[in-house]
Amino acid sequence: MPAATTRDALIAVTTKEYAKLKTLISGLPADMAQRTFDDDTSIKDVIIHRAHWCALFFRWLDQAAAGGPVYMPDEGVKWNQLKPYNAALRERYADMSWADAQAWLDREHSRLLTFIEAETDQSLYGGPFPMTEGWTTGRYAEASGPSHYRSAAKFIRACLRSA
Repeated sequence: MPAATTRDALIAVTTKEYAKLKTLISGLPADMAQRTFDDDTSIKDVIIHRAHWCALFFRWLDQAAAGGPVYMPDEGVKWNQLKPYNAALRERYADMSWADAQAWLDREHSRLLTFIEAETDQSLYGGPFPMTEGWTTGRYAEASGPSHYRSAAKFIRACLRSA
């Protein structure tokens, strides 16, 4: 699926992918959400991970607004260190309930969608993300939200098939 290049397309893909994900997890019992599958990862872990990445997007925006530096993906973490970083996230949030994980994702999705709706094509796609080179703000928003929602849904469908 090609990346969005306009505000309206970004709103549409964000809304569409979140609705698909919500359909999969709505009514999913906690015991199923907390059961581990690939790489000792549960559906709950994946939902927490997605909420965390939406929150990271806003941390990056805050860091840029403060004049930087912008720590991507996170302070002290390089892109090639994501596997241990994600394992540490699973440990950090291991005690979070399934209900709280879903509520966190709902809040971060709402925050992301509200942000996108308040922006323009120019602010989202008119240049690189502040304090960085390369991707636009819109592309980072898509990577942090709908692209992550899509991969979470794929993981969850596989888990449900194997259960």
